[in-house]
Amino acid sequence: MSIMVRAGGIRAYAAVMQGLGADPGPFLRRHHIAPQALDDDDALLDLGAVAHLLEASSAETGCGDLGLRIAENQDIGILGKLGVIIQSAATGLEAFQIASRYIFVHSQGLALTINPHSEAIEGAVEIVFEIRPPQRQNVDLSLGLAHRFASALLGVHYDLKLVTLPHTPVASPSRYRRFFGAPVTANQERAALHVGAASLRAELRGVNPALRQITEDYLSRHFRVPGDATSTRVRLALRRMLGTPQATMEGIAAMLAIHPRTLHRRLQAEGTGFEAIKESLRQELALQYLRETKVSLGQVSGLLGFPEQSAFTRSSRRWFGKTPSAIRKEARSSQLDTAQAPSSVRD
Repeated sequence: MSIMVRAGGIRAYAAVMQGLGADPGPFLRRHHIAPQALDDDDALLDLGAVAHLLEASSAETGCGDLGLRIAENQDIGILGKLGVIIQSAATGLEAFQIASRYIFVHSQGLALTINPHSEAIEGAVEIVFEIRPPQRQNVDLSLGLAHRFASALLGVHYDLKLVTLPHTPVASPSRYRRFFGAPVTANQERAALHVGAASLRAELRGVNPALRQITEDYLSRHFRVPGDATSTRVRLALRRMLGTPQATMEGIAAMLAIHPRTLHRRLQAEGTGFEAIKESLRQELALQYLRETKVSLGQVSGLLGFPEQSAFTRSSRRWFGKTPSAIRKEARSSQLDTAQAPSSVRD
């Protein structure tokens, strides 16, 4: 089954592409997206197609910051009913909690986790984003939108301390610093915004509890929260444990306080299995590490939980029909082409 995203997520795509001197129509059609679909925020698009669209558009226009540019030209209105609920939150922290629970309504490939204590910044809360597919422009767009929404909601209270990226950016570090107004570190374990804890406790204006209740009741009735699914919980746990001895059926079952046999039955009832989830996660992360970072092949193998690099190579051939080194070589060649594009397009 395809992972879907509301078309509102790339509402500004066409305008940004036109601003770069490119016709968005051929790009959209090449990725099997009808141009008119972008006129309806609630239209559902295949998320994989959207991610590939963004990467191809970035590479072919030489615009390394395409995801950030799209985010710059969008506001919280793209979220529809979810945006209404988020704006009715009493505090910034509550706004992120609402987003964490209901973000699947906007994109099935996005999940938020709130860590009360950032390991990178003292006195900060870490808002972690699991983004699928974890491709550079898709990640930049998601983090960029979250930053824009938080800045608009919290106003002067917003205190972004740090942004961590799980990839090597194509655009210059200064571009990211200007966009986020905070330090940005690349090649990190996860995509996250690290926000001052005090700023998230500040009370927000314009709270409308009645409107929030009406809208939240609507979402609760019409959408099942995917975080309640065992497969989602397993995937999130595996994402943290992959590459450690705990990334087994027994280890994850213990983390979730479920007997392994019970876990197996629940996953089976959801039409999947532990190894299938693990395999899918490995594939996604392999492409992210190979295409988006400079982590060595040996380290990538370890991060994915393979006992030796040769096992990773065999799996890569089975998954993608290519070796890890071939995938990385192709990615670097594409990045070189982007870097050599006219600077007037990139900046």
